[in-house]
Amino acid sequence: MPIAKLDPIDRKILAELQADGRMTNVELAKRVGISAPPCLRRVRTLEESGFIRGYHADVNSRALGFEVLVFAMVGLQSQAEVDLSAFEALCQGWPLVRECHMLNGEVDFILKCAAPDLSTFQSFLTGDLLTARNVASVKTSLVIRGAKDEPGVPFEVLEQRLAQTS
Repeated sequence: MPIAKLDPIDRKILAELQADGRMTNVELAKRVGISAPPCLRRVRTLEESGFIRGYHADVNSRALGFEVLVFAMVGLQSQAEVDLSAFEALCQGWPLVRECHMLNGEVDFILKCAAPDLSTFQSFLTGDLLTARNVASVKTSLVIRGAKDEPGVPFEVLEQRLAQTS
């Protein structure tokens, strides 16, 4: 289902669920102005089409003892597709790596890593990341504090853009 096939109700459903994925279908239907059965059908279609990938709790990592957040910029020796895919597969198996994004420019990947303490991160860095096949360089930046951590997409920007094109 391309973006063009999403009507205003579908987009409102996505925006409401992004803001609060725990609401009941009845509450969601009320918020978007339709009855519950078609709302549930629309949600299921959005899930099946890949617009909704899952539902997650926003857990407080610091409250759980994960005091260290680090961004690691990784340069690879080879950027052949097989080597890029191999590195991405490695990242899937590393629990401390919470996000992995391939970039263009000087850095090949940026990793968002969460660890309970610096020694745990250092062990990962020296024992896993720096010794991984094809890794040429790693630069790390320790997060001092976060000013914004907003999940999802800015639906208000999407709606403004769609209003301009119609």
